[in-house]
Amino acid sequence: MKKLLNTLFITQQDVYLSLDGDNIVLLKEQEKMGRLPLHNLESIVSFGYTGASPALMGYCAERNISLIFLTMSGRFLARVSGKSKGNVVLRKKQYRISDDEVLSAKIARNFIIGKIYNNKWMIERMTRDYPLRIDVIQFKEISQHLSSIIKAVRECKDLERLRGLEGQAAISYNSLFNQMILQQKDDFYFHSRSRRPPLDHVNAMLSFAYTLLANDMASALEGVGLDAYVGFLHRDRPGRVSLALDAMEELRGVYADKFVLSLINKKVINKGDFLMKENGAVIMTDEGRKKFLNAWQNKKQEKITHPYLGEKIAWGLVPHVQALLLARHLRNDLDEYPPFLWK
Repeated sequence: MKKLLNTLFITQQDVYLSLDGDNIVLLKEQEKMGRLPLHNLESIVSFGYTGASPALMGYCAERNISLIFLTMSGRFLARVSGKSKGNVVLRKKQYRISDDEVLSAKIARNFIIGKIYNNKWMIERMTRDYPLRIDVIQFKEISQHLSSIIKAVRECKDLERLRGLEGQAAISYNSLFNQMILQQKDDFYFHSRSRRPPLDHVNAMLSFAYTLLANDMASALEGVGLDAYVGFLHRDRPGRVSLALDAMEELRGVYADKFVLSLINKKVINKGDFLMKENGAVIMTDEGRKKFLNAWQNKKQEKITHPYLGEKIAWGLVPHVQALLLARHLRNDLDEYPPFLWK
């Protein structure tokens, strides 16, 4: 149980939620696990839904406290709320901004700043931790180049130029990715990004990780009442969770890429976990996916200190915190959306 930004996150499995006076009570096998006053809460997010009492649902509906239910893996199940109030206003604000490319750019550039900053941090960490195994001069040059792009992004007010700057940063960062692979180099290598289909082991893993991250981010956005399909940088396209793709940009490197690299470098995944199809596409075997998903769930339980909140949380809660911060910005509670800047 963790309270952040007036939101209660319940991450334990098999917990039943009940009401006692003006308090929420957490029960597991009839044993009381926790109790918290409801009067300061705006929403309750429960992972691994077991149940909630009708009394608690009614109390929350009357007081506009949202109840959000997710699976333990983070997939969105349902959102229970009372009469339409804040969420309608929030979504209308989101749609207005999405229709205005200048306003969209003001938010989108912070997503990109977070992405480039975190990629730069990864590069700097490599030069510190593995100076004898990489080209330090090249890494330092790219790091400086990313710093100059961040400055340009801060001043950018045009979506098309913002996409161009993000593309420049991605090319520079990707040029170093193969050097970050320190083990199993004969079987795992990265020359360029290939998506549909992935053409090597690394791209197959990156695509899988990005899909999982996009699903987690979409669930987080739905949980705070935003429309995951209406973005600011990624424009509307039927069936695409454009806002989730926007918001996950800052987590691609520091969360997904770093995770994939750790599986390779720690030899959790090996070449036997992949198959090549007749068209050249590389896919993971069932056993490989099981290893990957198990490690992904373990990663989500690891604790970090959130750079903006200054509080210790699980990695799996980061998308939910960022979604809350984005919603607060759209409600004018924050002057600017604070990207996730990891150090």
